[in-house]
Amino acid sequence: MFETMPSRAVSRGPIIGEVSMADNPFATFESLTQAGIIAVIGAAIIISNLLIIVAFLNFKGLSNEVINYYLLSLAVADLLCGVFVVPLSIYPAITGRWMFGDLMCRLVGYLEVTLWSVSVYTFMWISVDRYLAVRKPLRYETVQTRTRSQCWMVFTWISAAMLCCPPLLGYKKDASFDKETLICMLDWGTTYAYTATLAMLILGPSVISIVHNYWYIFAMKRKLNSGVPIHDKEYATALAENLANPSHWMSFVMVTTFWLSWAPYTGIRLYEYFTDQELKMPMLHFGMVWVGILNSFWKVIILVSLSPQFRLALRILCLTACCRSKGRLQAELVGLDNDD
Repeated sequence: MFETMPSRAVSRGPIIGEVSMADNPFATFESLTQAGIIAVIGAAIIISNLLIIVAFLNFKGLSNEVINYYLLSLAVADLLCGVFVVPLSIYPAITGRWMFGDLMCRLVGYLEVTLWSVSVYTFMWISVDRYLAVRKPLRYETVQTRTRSQCWMVFTWISAAMLCCPPLLGYKKDASFDKETLICMLDWGTTYAYTATLAMLILGPSVISIVHNYWYIFAMKRKLNSGVPIHDKEYATALAENLANPSHWMSFVMVTTFWLSWAPYTGIRLYEYFTDQELKMPMLHFGMVWVGILNSFWKVIILVSLSPQFRLALRILCLTACCRSKGRLQAELVGLDNDD
């Protein structure tokens, strides 16, 4: 998640098992501030992604679009990050050292990379789904089925878990707690060949697919808006209806937000790698890493802002909390009769 490239920069945290990193046993204002920021981020990630998952499971109408299965997978990955990764940094932020042991540090580092890889792959599948919806508007429902999307998500989780597991299994045993970013990291810096291969397998197809697919979607939207004649009227109608779907813009904003969240940290790491020197700026690495992790929260803001379907799901969720007849309530809200 955080070390997807070889690094020549000097390590900012000692290997687990060395002496304590905290010279002062008492928490400083800075350490308490960092712990508070981490706690708030963790709570925001957990609450927002639980809201997405519960809304998805509560409203059967969300199962009509394949893209919602990908969004559910993203929410699960971010929820796992909020539950198993973020909270373990709160107490170390106060004490300045990792006290949960080497095995736990390695597990946390592995989980970070795996969940980040799942997110990257899932954004790729979202872009593919939106591309097929525009490329084949008349055959989309037969090309992109719910079963197929579920299989792709299972494949994504298994692939990410297997690709990231060699350092966990002992290919490289070192794991370290970074006292600036306050997270545990597996040591990818000395396994150049494997790290470069992993980066190409995860980032290569994902970035290429995302750029190509959204370029095609917006190119077709410009073409349709420009009034270029399309002789196949059925295709033109289906294409216009599909391009009017707000999920295209919503998914693009979500993907862009994800990459922009990690861009500052990536830029810092690239600068340190190519200049072979570490930036000595207080709170810089901490801020950039946790801005990246905060991307797990922004999904719910984007969905509420840009997805009418998700807003309806939230409304149903709020009302069903006080209503026993969920089936009738959902039918009334979507304008359907229960017998339909």
